[in-house]
Amino acid sequence: MAASTVPNIMKQGKLAPWLYLLPALLIMTIFIVFPMINTISLSFSNKDGTASAATTCVEGKPCWGVFENYRYALTSEFDTTSASAFWYSFWKSSYGNTLKWIMLMVSGTVGLGLGFAVLADRVKYEALAKAIIFMPMAVSFVGAGIIWKFVYDYGTQQVQIGLLNAIVTSLGGAPIAYLTVPQLNTVALIVVGVWLWTGFCMTILSAALKSIPDEVLEAARVDGAREWTVFWKIMVPIIMPTIIVVVTTMVINVLKLFDIVYVMTGGNFGTDVIANRMYTEMYVNFNIGHGTAVAVILVLAIIPFIYMNIKRFMAQEAMR
Repeated sequence: MAASTVPNIMKQGKLAPWLYLLPALLIMTIFIVFPMINTISLSFSNKDGTASAATTCVEGKPCWGVFENYRYALTSEFDTTSASAFWYSFWKSSYGNTLKWIMLMVSGTVGLGLGFAVLADRVKYEALAKAIIFMPMAVSFVGAGIIWKFVYDYGTQQVQIGLLNAIVTSLGGAPIAYLTVPQLNTVALIVVGVWLWTGFCMTILSAALKSIPDEVLEAARVDGAREWTVFWKIMVPIIMPTIIVVVTTMVINVLKLFDIVYVMTGGNFGTDVIANRMYTEMYVNFNIGHGTAVAVILVLAIIPFIYMNIKRFMAQEAMR
């Protein structure tokens, strides 16, 4: 066997990879791991972090001991006197509103993104069309909230400066308070989220569509398949792994959503979501225990979707 010609000084031992990773590990420990451990620790304490959460229990009322902040975070918004009252209170709570965001925004962004990706691929000025649809992504969430507050603006006087109400009143209708009417206001906020994120979904799904071999599509068309059949029976199954990744990514984005709700309604009028509730408990009610408990619940809700995405990426890497 020929002897190795690599000098000993250039050989990497088992320690070398860890030395390369050390700066990243230190930064992650300082800015991610330590804050995470501290947040979990504070979620078991009272409002100012000076004693156990068990000391906040009130005699004669339900108490979960050291998990009292989690009892508050998970049950305080619900009316448990009956099944119907529980469902009604859940639907109006921050959890119910977050569920509405997930159902409407994820389906809206992915559905519209896929539709735009298919249609943009068939127009002459594809790049221009995609740039226009993607443009809202360049706007910050706060900026988008301010823009759409003007669109939804409701004036109590005859003159309406809000775009939608100006159109409604010009057609003879009565102005609508889009941001203060319960249920309607949540849908109005979701529209802003769909407007912002559809371009992102379109870009990823368009790339997936372009990876489909033309021979497969042409063979189906030659065999007499209509465009609708080609789309549902060939395109969608082939790009389904990408669709699942986009869906899980959007679910994570929605669970973290805070800016739009905070800027446009502040979580008032029944528009509160989990992330905004966390902010309210921490910086409005100044209750660290409640706020960190909501934060931990939010992270626990996000972890399964992150795991799904990582598992999907690893499966794709294994296929290469």
